[in-house]
Amino acid sequence: MTAADPRPVLQIDIISDVVCPWCIVGFQQLDLALKQENVLARLRWHPFELNPNMPPDGQNLREHIMEKYGSTAEQSQLNRDRLTQLGAELGFAFNFNEDSRMVNTFAAHQLLDWAEAQGRQHPLKLALFKAYFTDQKDVSKVDVLLEAVAEAGLPVDAARSALESGAHVAAVRKKQEFWTSRGISGVPSMVFGGKYLVTGAQGTDTYAQILQRCLAEAA
Repeated sequence: MTAADPRPVLQIDIISDVVCPWCIVGFQQLDLALKQENVLARLRWHPFELNPNMPPDGQNLREHIMEKYGSTAEQSQLNRDRLTQLGAELGFAFNFNEDSRMVNTFAAHQLLDWAEAQGRQHPLKLALFKAYFTDQKDVSKVDVLLEAVAEAGLPVDAARSALESGAHVAAVRKKQEFWTSRGISGVPSMVFGGKYLVTGAQGTDTYAQILQRCLAEAA
C-alpha cells in the first residue's frame, strides 16, 4: 500500500513449469481476474519440473503425452485443439505442431531463480512461455534461454555466468523440495496471501472470488 495507490498488494505464489500449458492458461485467467477486480498483486514464481528425468534431446511431445498419460493420438489432438482455442480466448498463442517436443527445464528454473534477484522474474517467465509454446523453441538450449533473458530486459552475459557457474542449482533444488514436501504434485498451484492454495487452471471467475475473499479479510 502506498500514498499514491492505497490498494493493498496481495502476494501470490505460483508453482509451475515453463512447459506446462495449463500454467500459462491459469496465469492468463488470473491476470484477467486481477484486472477485473482492480487488485494489485506481487507475483512470485516457484520451480516445479514436470519431467525432471527428461534427457537432453527431449522427446516428441505427442509421444510423450501418450506414453505418460496413456492417451490416444486422437485424445492428444483434442487436448491440443482445446488448449489452442482457450489460449486464443485469453490472448495467448499455442502453436503446436508434429515436431513439438517435451524438454528438460532445470536450466530455465535456474535462470528464473537468478532473475528474481534482478527484479525481472515475471517478464522472464512470460518470455519463456512464449518461446516454448508460441515460438516452438527448445527452452533447454542455452541460446534460446538467453534470447528470453534479453527479451525480458536482463543482462545476457550475467545470465550466462549464472548458468555456467551453477550458482542457482542448490537453491532451485531446495525450493522444489520445499513445495513437494508440502504436497504439491501438480501445477499450476497458486497460493494466495500465504493462505489459500488453488491447484489447476481454475478460471477467471474462481480466481476473482478468491481475490475478493483475500481483500475482504485484509480490510
